[in-house]
Amino acid sequence: MMTDRGPDDALAAGGPIRHRPVLREEALDALLLRDGGTYLDGTFGAGGYTRAMLAHPGTRVVALDRDPTAIAGGAGLAASEPRLTLVEARFATLGAVADELGLDRLDGVVLDIGVSSMQFDQADRGFSFRFDGPLDMRMGGDGPSAADIVNGADEGDLADILYRYGEERASRRIARAICFDRRTAPFTSTKQLADMIGRVMPGRPGDIHPATRSFQALRIAVNDELGELHDALEAAERVLAPGGRLAVVTFHSLEDRIVKRFLQGRAGRGDGGSRHMPAGAAPPAATFALPGRQPVAPGEAEIAANPRARSAKLRVGARTEAPARAPDPAARAAVTVSWKR
Repeated sequence: MMTDRGPDDALAAGGPIRHRPVLREEALDALLLRDGGTYLDGTFGAGGYTRAMLAHPGTRVVALDRDPTAIAGGAGLAASEPRLTLVEARFATLGAVADELGLDRLDGVVLDIGVSSMQFDQADRGFSFRFDGPLDMRMGGDGPSAADIVNGADEGDLADILYRYGEERASRRIARAICFDRRTAPFTSTKQLADMIGRVMPGRPGDIHPATRSFQALRIAVNDELGELHDALEAAERVLAPGGRLAVVTFHSLEDRIVKRFLQGRAGRGDGGSRHMPAGAAPPAATFALPGRQPVAPGEAEIAANPRARSAKLRVGARTEAPARAPDPAARAAVTVSWKR
């Protein structure tokens, strides 16, 4: 997950991606940066947010990225800037990282959710079918790859992944075709899979490539992106100081829905408690306030300069004095799809 992400996954999976962060100024303004504050950038990427936060007098920044390529790219900045601590880690572990660094009260956390242009542009990462590469899609290089899921998941689980994570209405047809073809030869490359999906789901001129939603779904499954987002939101709640700000930029409805429900629930709007709360029990105290009108969308000038910015949304929470709530495993399970070989 990086700062220079493609905001429209439907286009990003098959088309060229931009190299500039969306809603950067709005997200930084939402953090209310203060002199000498301590901030965490959970999605370092090319360092856009981190550099901007370091430009504020006396700030200290802890920046995370699970991609070793991004960490290597930021090594020069980390070496030249003593106020920056750069850590190779998933943003879901931001609480543990803060604990290890002795930072129990952060002034702000920023998350820019998605996949970076750098990852899409590297054929050997297997994120895009613009290039023929190995069917990988792992951001950190560990765990099962997309090929493992495509060749190993049973048909029902594979269809669920494509439907839940890609919102692919033809998920069962595609899953059935994958399972039929893999009996002859396993899927090993992005082109091989994209061509097969295009064969069973021919598109019309001007439409996105028929494989776009399936590639998005597999990428989310491989990297547990929605589960990671849930964990990161809970961790941010724990490590933010009263008055600290959480700013999250998302690029599609699956991500935005998780952030919206989390912040509204923590702010006491709607059903903010656990489904397992005893009947008649008092609702928990609000741990976040929601400042301003939300979500914040890109302005006309930004969309004109970068049309793919149109799907971006910024949501912001201001931490209250209330203690953080306990982790909610049921809420996490609700956003993930398990699969078995």
